[in-house]
Amino acid sequence: MVYMVRRLDALALLVLTAVLWGAFLIELYQHQLPCPLCLLQRVAFTMAGLGLLMNLRFGVRPAHYGVVILSSIAGLVAAGRQVLLHIVPGDPGFGEPFLGLHLYTWAALAFFGLLAYCGVALMLGFLRRNLSPRRFTFPEKFIAIAFLTIAMANLVSTLLECGLGPCVSGSFGYHWLWPIG
Repeated sequence: MVYMVRRLDALALLVLTAVLWGAFLIELYQHQLPCPLCLLQRVAFTMAGLGLLMNLRFGVRPAHYGVVILSSIAGLVAAGRQVLLHIVPGDPGFGEPFLGLHLYTWAALAFFGLLAYCGVALMLGFLRRNLSPRRFTFPEKFIAIAFLTIAMANLVSTLLECGLGPCVSGSFGYHWLWPIG
């Protein structure tokens, strides 16, 4: 049963990594720079991913799920705020829709899914048996490297977009690469 939870954690981290890579590729190829609320959602996804990564590396623990839960709540607040900003009929929303929904709506659904997953894992009590650190399996190592790579890419991208100060809402360029109007 513990191995199943470990595999589910790896699968959740893989999906979360795919979400971050997808948002990053949209930023690069469709030139849709993330707004400040989008950046907060990326930070929340990254923090939730770190909680899942700690489960894979150090053993499944309630504290690691706590990191995922708190990060998902913060991300759900940011995504929910963005959904509410664009809920008015006729508002085109921010960015292009993907499969009929904007990325912030997908983010809200993903954060809700992470919360549900952690709740089920905690309720079923799989956590009592696996408290020792373990080495990554090959697929887990691949997922961890892909996750850490996109986390670093997002950090660099955010520094280029915002500089060392706060991100300006409505900025449409990279602060450190060329001046913004």
